Amino acid sequence: MPAGFSSRACWDSPQSLPASAYGRSTAGPSVSQRGAASLANRRVRATGVYDRTHELVLRTQALRELPGVVLVTPLRLSGAGDTAVLVERGFVPSPDAVTLPPEAAQLDELGSQRVHGVALALTAEADSGAPLVHHEMMTWRGLDLAALRARLPYPILDVVIRQTPDSSLPQMPRRREPTELNEGPHLSYAIQWFAFAAIAVVFAVVFAVVFWRGGKRG
Repeated sequence: MPAGFSSRACWDSPQSLPASAYGRSTAGPSVSQRGAASLANRRVRATGVYDRTHELVLRTQALRELPGVVLVTPLRLSGAGDTAVLVERGFVPSPDAVTLPPEAAQLDELGSQRVHGVALALTAEADSGAPLVHHEMMTWRGLDLAALRARLPYPILDVVIRQTPDSSLPQMPRRREPTELNEGPHLSYAIQWFAFAAIAVVFAVVFAVVFWRGGKRG
């Protein structure tokens, strides 16, 4: 990773996941259909139109040791009034990891877009995301929910969708893979019950051994 980069600034280090993890059949619920906060760390989908006028640039990012920036674009949700959801469209190489390359102006995705990805919770940053003006362009160290709601001219949901790779999408910006997917509360409950069952089996075995040894001594 380039000098001066922090693991936090890069959000997550990308890891490869099976292609089936991104299948349309497992795209998850629409963020416009239920509370966004309950969808954090789960696969979701959203439909709307990108607003690049209010696009956000995350600085000091890295992808496989390559410095760059990440584009986060508001998606004006279809059928949701003025509400938008932020979409992390992906990574764009930049030598200083701050300046947005001129070619980025051509990275439009026009018309209605159907986005598939993983919802990540937007929280409060101690430095409000550290907005910084560089060459007359605002860049951010992180995404702060309160600061972004104050800056954007329309309501935004409290999650950002990290758009997952798909062969039908343009090569740039480079979509980043999520490091962890959560299938929701049912999976966590199942894991808990399996853990309880395993503990019960262990105690049963220990009790049986102790009982058998005690009976043998008697």
